[in-house]
Amino acid sequence: MGGFDPYSASKGAAELVTSSYRNSFFNSKNVTRIATVRAGNVIGGGDWAEDRLIPDSIRALMKNQSVEIRNPNAKRPWQYVLESISGMLWLATKMFEEDKFNEAWNFGPDEKDCKSVRWILEKISAELDDGFSWKEDARANPHEAVMLKLDCTKAKKRLGWNTKLGVNEAIEWTVNWYKEYFKKSDMKKYTENQIDRFTSL
Repeated sequence: MGGFDPYSASKGAAELVTSSYRNSFFNSKNVTRIATVRAGNVIGGGDWAEDRLIPDSIRALMKNQSVEIRNPNAKRPWQYVLESISGMLWLATKMFEEDKFNEAWNFGPDEKDCKSVRWILEKISAELDDGFSWKEDARANPHEAVMLKLDCTKAKKRLGWNTKLGVNEAIEWTVNWYKEYFKKSDMKKYTENQIDRFTSL
């Protein structure tokens, strides 16, 4: 836990602070139950945040521009947004039922779904009707880990949680959401249909 750069180190610090408070003030029965959760690189429709791969790519496509990519060879654990939400909701359910899940948990994809940024960009472009262009950012950027992945063995064994969508399906569902957005579809209805489809898997 922790890491070379401030971003990853801050995650380790947050885990240590939470653990110390949980052990010091919430360690008796019938008190607040506290767990921490780490998810993979979450993707899904409706994300318009800055400095995120797919939203940046969609905005570049809308403006007919190239998207600048910091590190196309970086590998990340990509997962559909409903996967991480399902894990968090299931953990909350188990915590409500039993007082033995107050720990740190990982909810991420299978190792085979850890793909490079370059792979994701090529897949997104192939899924889009017109595709889009991208180029590597030549500026000096802060250090980033080349490989990130999550060990979700504990969640699978102790919570019985598993992913439902592989990275190919996650990208397909994500890109389809934006396609419908471009068509000016009823996005509330479309999103609800995606949720229903996911829960039926």
